Amino acid sequence: MKNITVIGAGTMGNGIAHVFAMFGHKVSLADISQAALDKAIATISKNLDRMVAKEKISEAAKNETLANISTFTDLSEAIANADLAVEAATENVDLKLRIFKQMDELAPKDAILATNTSSISITKIAAETSRPEKVIGMHFMNPVPVMKLIEVIRGYATSDETTKAVMEMSKGLKKIPVEVNDYPGFVANRILMPMINEAIITLYESVAGVEEIDTVMKLGMAHPMGPLQLADFIGLDVCLSIMRVLQDGFGNPKYAPCPLLVNMVTAGKLGRKSGEGFYSYTHGTKDWIVSDNFKS
Repeated sequence: MKNITVIGAGTMGNGIAHVFAMFGHKVSLADISQAALDKAIATISKNLDRMVAKEKISEAAKNETLANISTFTDLSEAIANADLAVEAATENVDLKLRIFKQMDELAPKDAILATNTSSISITKIAAETSRPEKVIGMHFMNPVPVMKLIEVIRGYATSDETTKAVMEMSKGLKKIPVEVNDYPGFVANRILMPMINEAIITLYESVAGVEEIDTVMKLGMAHPMGPLQLADFIGLDVCLSIMRVLQDGFGNPKYAPCPLLVNMVTAGKLGRKSGEGFYSYTHGTKDWIVSDNFKS
């Protein structure tokens, strides 16, 4: 699988394009916005510069990686020669279903169609296509160039051949693929998101403050990042979306999102991406401080 199409040039999409291109694949990066594509290439270049400065790659390797990436606003052009297409659009089920219908119509018939979804049913996505046996989940972790794990999710109809091909390709990217089955939240988010939601409930019920909750989890549980800081990093809108997938998928009230999370997303306080969540990121330094809304 030499030719890779990545659909969506946001944080995950540009990271996925970066990794495939760095390992010699020809990458077609597609987005409806040329501005998003330009920003993605600038981000990839900046991240490669960081790797050169740390002597992890050479300047020549950086230039070769960038040369392996072409950008497109026309999906039919981007996907015409794809061996593997990876959708990395916003975590919205209706959007993903529309994109997969287009991918199925436009991609070569033997191409594998993958989604980077962190929670949405692979089986449901595959049902929009005429090739459900070739549809699979490739859930990369953020930041993609750094994190080693890929959750490889089999839908109900995903073939052994497709799964084997994606597992082997993932190893070729020097990642560690883990095969899982298609149930709400898969493994990573079925465990992670209820923990984050419980941390938000703990704050909501005034058991402790933002820094106190994060400190307990960092120092007591050896987590590199507290759950509230991690929620900000992921995006509170994404956390809410995943909790709703879990709640709908299992029909269990234990997966109900905390009212505080719902209110913060409604108010546009989405975390790092919006400049404020549980912490504030707009005060002119590289550090973060607890948002004024949560100061005692």
